[in-house]
Amino acid sequence: MTTDARAAAAVDQEVGQPGRTRAQPLAPEDRKAMIIDAVIPLLIEHGRGVTSRQIADAAGIAEGTIFRAFGDKETLVQAAVEKYLDPEPLRQALRSIDPALPLEHKVRAIVFLLRERFRNVMRIMAVVGHERPPVPQERSEFAAIIARVLAPEADDLNWPPERVAHILRLISFSSAFPALNDGIEFSVDDLARIALVGVAGRPFAIHTPTTAADAAHGEPRCS
Repeated sequence: MTTDARAAAAVDQEVGQPGRTRAQPLAPEDRKAMIIDAVIPLLIEHGRGVTSRQIADAAGIAEGTIFRAFGDKETLVQAAVEKYLDPEPLRQALRSIDPALPLEHKVRAIVFLLRERFRNVMRIMAVVGHERPPVPQERSEFAAIIARVLAPEADDLNWPPERVAHILRLISFSSAFPALNDGIEFSVDDLARIALVGVAGRPFAIHTPTTAADAAHGEPRCS
């Protein structure tokens, strides 16, 4: 008998034992969702090395139930990663930001949500590998949602709202890299302040050096 078959048989034996109360059966999709929710924290802690026994214990089920629902552990892992990386919860959270709020409150909320998203993606990638490349369409969808949130201040922004959305994404993305921020971490308030006022709080004339000598001697030419 294979390992998967023995695991599947275990659940039959378990529910057939005298004195045990059979749990109310769940619909197949509900059971799958419950198992996926249980496996996500284990994946973050153990990566692909998580065992079916650990998953079963966390979900409060027999190992056989896992294989009945998903066929094998790798299929379950893939389903859990897909749910963890699902961008829809972030879209919904961004849409829920009230455009009527003050600009600084909206920027802080946007940066917080984006940074949490990037941290989660990096966290899962670190333990299970790169599951799928970034999708450009997702970036444009997020930019469009953020632009609608920032639309009331469009005339006061230094760039169009869609462009500002990408700026906030860059700030949030770079701040989510642990290796880049070790010992010099910026809080969400710091990042929102950087986005709102920069490092000096007022616009400056920007000059572009044309040679290394220009840059070294402070003799750039206006761009």
